[in-house]
Amino acid sequence: MITLERQSILSSEISAADSRTGISSALARITHEFGFRYFMLVKVPPADEVLLARSIVDTNLPRDYIREFDRRRLLRKCPLSPILAEFSLPYCWVLDERDHANGLPFPPELAELQRQYEMTTSLAMAMHSVDSTGFRIRIDGSRPRLTQVEINEIGMILLHAFGVFDKIRRADKGVSAPLTTRELEVVRWTAQGKTSAEIGQILSLSDHTVNAYMTNAIKKLDCVNRTQLVAKALRLRLII
Repeated sequence: MITLERQSILSSEISAADSRTGISSALARITHEFGFRYFMLVKVPPADEVLLARSIVDTNLPRDYIREFDRRRLLRKCPLSPILAEFSLPYCWVLDERDHANGLPFPPELAELQRQYEMTTSLAMAMHSVDSTGFRIRIDGSRPRLTQVEINEIGMILLHAFGVFDKIRRADKGVSAPLTTRELEVVRWTAQGKTSAEIGQILSLSDHTVNAYMTNAIKKLDCVNRTQLVAKALRLRLII
């Protein structure tokens, strides 16, 4: 797809988004159109945070990746934070290109995890809301290095997407309804990696009932899938 056509299509989809679900779909589309696989939107964590899951606002990353990342306590070992704190432009790197890694000192265990999930080419960008809240958008995959033209293009598109997200975020008056005790139990066990069948056995519920609780929780927290639900529940401290 040529640049102008891609920009037009993506900009139209972003502008049409009027909910978290809509902007999540737009971010997934952006990720795909540029040949990447995963996207992640995170709120800048406090200095003492050790878990990535608590900072995730939206992502299509596999739950197993997030769980393993946090199990190894890799958040504080990631070399991106200090760079993005002082870098306002899109920052791109390729994990296996030593001459073009921009000097990022990735620890071996983090590099290993990235390769395992085919996240060898990445781009990250610092974002700030109108109320000065810091966010980061990151996309990952296994495509060739981005050209400078592509970096410029995706930077403008991500800025547009974040602007719409921030407008939706500020208009959101919070959780429309609190989760029930049973819904919280289902979310908590999901965060532990349990399937619906396993949760049903633990709570003496049918798979259908477990899925119904899960669907209700997803709707109440304005999420699009289980991964985002768990991430948001952790961020809101609904589960520990």
